[in-house]
Amino acid sequence: MTGPKIIFFILAISIVVFSILSITSRKILRAAIYLLFVLVAMAGLYYMMNFPFLAAVQLILYAGGIVVLIIFSILLTSQINSKLEPPRRSHLLSGALTAIAGIALSAVTILQFAFKPSSKPAIGTDMRTIGLQLMGTGENGYALPFEVISILLLAALVGSIFIALKNRT
Repeated sequence: MTGPKIIFFILAISIVVFSILSITSRKILRAAIYLLFVLVAMAGLYYMMNFPFLAAVQLILYAGGIVVLIIFSILLTSQINSKLEPPRRSHLLSGALTAIAGIALSAVTILQFAFKPSSKPAIGTDMRTIGLQLMGTGENGYALPFEVISILLLAALVGSIFIALKNRT
């Protein structure tokens, strides 16, 4: 086995393990730290796929910004040692069914898609081209996905603050 394969498996295993730990941890600060480990390992995978710009964005924006903001909100609300209540069995069952359905849908979609080489010319990797694509709304634009992700992250942040303040009232 080659070195890149070993590193890939280490990163993949760490992503799976820390993801599971993040959602099963009863201590809210530990869950946030596990999420940080997942995001850093994802940046490692992006770097291995030769996407250093995406890896840098992952580290700076998500691991460096969002997780630190979540951790600060936990620390500022004085809920560092609070333990979350265990989930109900109905929530565990619905979460497991949703995860299985998502895995099945992803597997079917990937297996049925005919991956063919593109006849289009490669897109440039200079800063101007990357900047235009990040701000564009056209075919190769990323403005809409970034806005959707920002709303999702805002909802996650509000949810984490709500959980942290829940025991205070």
